[in-house]
Amino acid sequence: MTVPGVLNVLFKYVDENKSRYIENLREAVAIRSISSLEEWRDETIKMVNWTADRLRKLGFQVSLENIGMQVLSNGTKLQLPPVLLATLGNDPKKKTVCIYGHLDVQQATIGDGWDTDPFELVERNGKVYGRGSADDKGPVLSCLHAVEAFQKINADLPVNVKFIFEAMEESGSIGLGELIAREKDRFFQNVDYICVCDGSSLGKDVPCIVYGLRGFCFFYLTVECASQDLHSGIHGGAVCEAMTDLVYLLDSLVDKDGKLLITDIYKDVIPLQPEEETIYAKIDFNVEDYSRTVNATKLLHNDKVKLLLNTWRYPSLSIHGIEGAHSESGEKSVIPAKVTGKFSIRLVENQKVEDVQASVIKYLHKKLEERGRATKIKVSIGGSGAAWKENPNHPHYSAAMRAITSVYKIDADLIRAGGSMSVITTLQQITGKNIINLALSSGDDNTHSQNEKMNIENYMNGTKVIAAYLYEVSQLNK
Repeated sequence: MTVPGVLNVLFKYVDENKSRYIENLREAVAIRSISSLEEWRDETIKMVNWTADRLRKLGFQVSLENIGMQVLSNGTKLQLPPVLLATLGNDPKKKTVCIYGHLDVQQATIGDGWDTDPFELVERNGKVYGRGSADDKGPVLSCLHAVEAFQKINADLPVNVKFIFEAMEESGSIGLGELIAREKDRFFQNVDYICVCDGSSLGKDVPCIVYGLRGFCFFYLTVECASQDLHSGIHGGAVCEAMTDLVYLLDSLVDKDGKLLITDIYKDVIPLQPEEETIYAKIDFNVEDYSRTVNATKLLHNDKVKLLLNTWRYPSLSIHGIEGAHSESGEKSVIPAKVTGKFSIRLVENQKVEDVQASVIKYLHKKLEERGRATKIKVSIGGSGAAWKENPNHPHYSAAMRAITSVYKIDADLIRAGGSMSVITTLQQITGKNIINLALSSGDDNTHSQNEKMNIENYMNGTKVIAAYLYEVSQLNK
């Protein structure tokens, strides 16, 4: 395809500013905006203010919205970081695009197994390593750099731009849904399209556009057998043990092939349509490369289509840990009085959170009754969020496809993803606008893991893609 002249000039400007963009990311990564830890809350707020200052210099009208307090599990009240709302342009003749991103990061220390300090950006072999480099500080900066690039080459910004940046995404986006609802007829009033810049491509070579995400339900299963821990030498063989029943109940949730065993859990899953397998077969994905990347001892499915269907199209269940058990090294001959297992289910579209929660609670009580034991169980509900699926045939997606092709010279893959992002569902339900998730990072960037990185080429191309996307959206309906 022929790239418009203004974009050719802009792309050249981006290439010439690579070193400065890397230094900007270095500054952002150095701010320890770990939203889940109380001791880093001031740094998280600092990251919001750092971003706000940069937006003001670009001419944005910036508002830092107070979303209240967070009550920690120990009862401590903690100020939530403000949500950043920014607007540039109000030309009624132009389309208005709202871009979402987040400024907080997952916890990380060099003791976790990082090769270098997670909060000191390290450039090596065409990559930059640091917490937040790919998720989501690098993509957020690409958005800022794209707007700046139009200004620096003296080109008219083709659309009105709004940014909504939060700093609690890694902790469940506390308070964000209420703010979005409150701003429906103000900040979001004239928005035509919404772009989410928080995602990874499936592999390393082909860029992706995400049009669907799974939802989630988190559960705590507590089993109690006594009022205090017991000595196994004295009481072993005499009491019904909490840990034994917990392991039994957790094992009853899913079979060895990953199929959920909860009664009626699949009743609302939309049957596979005839054309879907063909769509998945065309996606650029290598099962062997994936297995090597995750260093798996064995995959549940070695067929590409089946693997993708089971990570995107069908629900899955994962067991995350057990509280109350002896987990330290060494021997401890104890029968725990009370233990809590933690697990979650990833939902797909048409599955309702409340229905899945009810099915799980009913199923677990029934399984314990069938076992005929005298332990007591309690099923507590944790965080949850509905699945999201958008229409990828919308002109908005066509504009994004053209933008990616103009930068990478290849077509993007349209994919779903197995993760969850409740803010997308909230934005979709409240605004009713078409939403796209541009995946600017690579599938091997280790987001949420050790040695998170961003390929410098992707960081630069991300800026170009955002700029081209804004241009292509401006051409819709012309």
